[in-house]
Amino acid sequence: MRRRSFLLSLASLLAGLSLPRLSPTAHVEAAGEPAGEPPAAPSPSVLLAVGGDTTLGANLQAHVDSQLAAGVPKEQLWPLYFAGVKSSFGAADLALVNLECPFTKRGEKLLKRFNFRARPELVEILTAGSVNVVTLANNHTMDYDAVGLDDTLATLDAAGIAHFGAGKNLEAARQPAVLERAGVKIGFLGYYFQSAATMLETRAVFATPDRPGVAGCYTDLACVRDQIIEDVQRMASQTDAGFVYFHWGKEGSTETLEYQIELAHLCIDLGCQGVFGAHPHRLQGVEVYRDRPIFYSLGNFVFGGNKDPRDKLSAIALLRVEQTGAPAAELIPIQVTRWPEAPFQPFVLTGAAREDALARIAALSEGFPQTLPMLRPYIGKDRKPGA
Repeated sequence: MRRRSFLLSLASLLAGLSLPRLSPTAHVEAAGEPAGEPPAAPSPSVLLAVGGDTTLGANLQAHVDSQLAAGVPKEQLWPLYFAGVKSSFGAADLALVNLECPFTKRGEKLLKRFNFRARPELVEILTAGSVNVVTLANNHTMDYDAVGLDDTLATLDAAGIAHFGAGKNLEAARQPAVLERAGVKIGFLGYYFQSAATMLETRAVFATPDRPGVAGCYTDLACVRDQIIEDVQRMASQTDAGFVYFHWGKEGSTETLEYQIELAHLCIDLGCQGVFGAHPHRLQGVEVYRDRPIFYSLGNFVFGGNKDPRDKLSAIALLRVEQTGAPAAELIPIQVTRWPEAPFQPFVLTGAAREDALARIAALSEGFPQTLPMLRPYIGKDRKPGA
């Protein structure tokens, strides 16, 4: 899409944030067109909202249980955790998160450092939060082995939530989720990849031709590149727009690693409209490459894996996706928790807190040749000490 059209799309996106749905992409009257000519019909478009690491087990499940024991009914609990981000997730045509826990009460723990799981009924938190698609390509989907994955897939299917990035074998794990809204077909692929220097998990996490698991490769960059090339090209024939959600990077780090940039650029070069990332549990920078956004790490979201993380800043990515051309994109800064008053309940930052957050995100992004237009005015601004 030409640069002018991209900026007009972004202006329309920003102008509509206060409405239940963002306004359609702006259109301008062609030069020389007769005055009073009816405007062309707006192109069909889809508003996509994307959040980061979402774990409904561990501390969040314990919070649910404490509230149930105190007499809070389930119908009040399920909407609680997404209530602070309803303005974006509830308004989106598609809402996507990285689901970093299996839904199961069965299975044996996989031998690893941390294991998460949530009772299948907690899927109601996702449905109440308007989530309708999740990536399973991460290091916790297989925490309770194959039976845990089976229960997760069955739970999501019963709830009407699409999923991608894991399956009964490698072929299934590499299949895209394709969803259609307003006549626009959007595809999603997911991969888990770590370099040898940052890999902390067992090979058993990954799917093989005859074993369940997640899509991706164990520390083999050439292998995951080959998967991406084959899968993205296949997805392109089924969709108008495609996205890839990676689980990658170093936990606890705001630094974007070289292989993250390489894989993200590969996806865009192959025709994807954007790239998302998670796993570090902290925000990383945002790059605009060939007019397409790359969110290297969206940080935590509704995350029960840590009651009170030191860095509580995160963000939601909002994209206006059309059948052709680059999507308009922006970030909504959020705080992921207020422990112990409102745990695991992210909320949108406003006022000075929002300005500080955007300055921090801009600082993380200033090493890229291009970033989101909304971040450019903040590059070089002073930030709070220690931010």
